[in-house]
Amino acid sequence: MTDWIEILKEQTATGDQMSREVPQMLANPDISEAQVRTLFSALEKQAEFVEKLRMALEKFGHDFSVIKAAERLEERYADLAASVAEKLKAMRK
Repeated sequence: MTDWIEILKEQTATGDQMSREVPQMLANPDISEAQVRTLFSALEKQAEFVEKLRMALEKFGHDFSVIKAAERLEERYADLAASVAEKLKAMRK
């Protein structure tokens, strides 16, 4: 049986780490456009995975607080992806 709560905990830890690392990566003056595109793609995939996780949590009737935590994590990844998209846009000017 899938332990959805454990997956959410692992994904939240990864999200915490990404929240610290992504701004540092974007601040690096030597980061290439290709690296930024790769980072954006990875964050988009992560956001999609967390969306599917949230839907599974809802489907299996987990508590509202658990679903809310998944929603916050989904928003975190969307915000990180948006900041990377802004960096990419700035690099293309």
